[in-house]
Amino acid sequence: MSYLEYTVRNVPAGPRKILYLNWPLLLLLSAVACIGFLMLYSVAGGSLTPWAEPQMKRFAIGMLAMLIIAMVPIWFWRNMAGVAYGVSILLLVAVEVFGTIGMGAQRWIDLGFMRLQPSELMKIALVMMLAAYYEWLPMRKISHPFWVAVPAMIIMLPAALVLKQPDLGTALLLVFSGGGLMFLAGVHWAYFVAVIASGVGVVTTVLQSRGTDWQILKDYQYRRIDVFLDPASDPLGAGYHITQSKIALGSGGWTGRGFMQGTQTRLNFLPEKHTDFIFTTLAEEFGYVGGISLLLLYALILLFCIATALTMRDRFSALLTLGIALTFFLFFAVNMSMVMGLAPVVGVPLPLVSYGGSAMLVLMLAFGLVQSAHVHKPR
Repeated sequence: MSYLEYTVRNVPAGPRKILYLNWPLLLLLSAVACIGFLMLYSVAGGSLTPWAEPQMKRFAIGMLAMLIIAMVPIWFWRNMAGVAYGVSILLLVAVEVFGTIGMGAQRWIDLGFMRLQPSELMKIALVMMLAAYYEWLPMRKISHPFWVAVPAMIIMLPAALVLKQPDLGTALLLVFSGGGLMFLAGVHWAYFVAVIASGVGVVTTVLQSRGTDWQILKDYQYRRIDVFLDPASDPLGAGYHITQSKIALGSGGWTGRGFMQGTQTRLNFLPEKHTDFIFTTLAEEFGYVGGISLLLLYALILLFCIATALTMRDRFSALLTLGIALTFFLFFAVNMSMVMGLAPVVGVPLPLVSYGGSAMLVLMLAFGLVQSAHVHKPR
């Protein structure tokens, strides 16, 4: 035993948990959040209001919540997985009954001091539920058709409720993160081949339903598909977002135009510049160097999560950590692909950078679970 290990083990149990935190992960999260504060300050024209200051307060609250969750034993969160999933389902149903409508969608519950988006909570509750399920399920049953159908229904129920809001981006994230966790748990690859083949059939059906009495998607969602395939078809209408986004990305060059010097942002050509399209603001002002630096920070966060999962001795902690890492990856991968024109435009924020209370707080809660698994693993 090294001197450092001896010293740590002789610290009282409470303070020792603080020492056992995954500090590199905590610092990386703080670094990404600071980039977000800087960008929100820039898009507001050099002011902390109306976006940067509230975001800082939310991050501080989220950091405190993360530390509190990290101090609670991981077995408690395993036992709470079913409760978290059930409450999230009820909140999604509540959205249908008395949810707040914004930008043509009914996705929020107005709590007075903030607007809660239950679909954000479901992203983490779903990971918790599936991790607890696969810890309970014996390995020999993982690929049995019945025991594959159960988690499939666990995934599809919230995805269907979210799709009805409508929120296609979040519904797809739930399906992809849930399916990814099933694969990580050891479900046979043949099921995923069948799902992909079925997905091709579904996409074909969705496209053929356009303009019929049984049309599946909303008209604006079909327009997004059209714009994805040919942005120039409607540059001043449905294609405006992606057209301006590409102009901002290209104008940044290697090193960018400089802090608060982006023309697309400053002249308000770029829509949703503080939320879904904030990455284009970063790329315009700091160029390729700024964009790749943020991507590197995201990659390091994933690396530390995966490294932590590989040291776990219980199945729940490992799958929970990997599931949260996968969800985090899907967040930034979909957002960046969207603003670069590599994927259709969907409402997915850039994690810890885009302005938004629910997304920020839920991500911090999720990394609190990762920290709890790390702090309480056997040493």
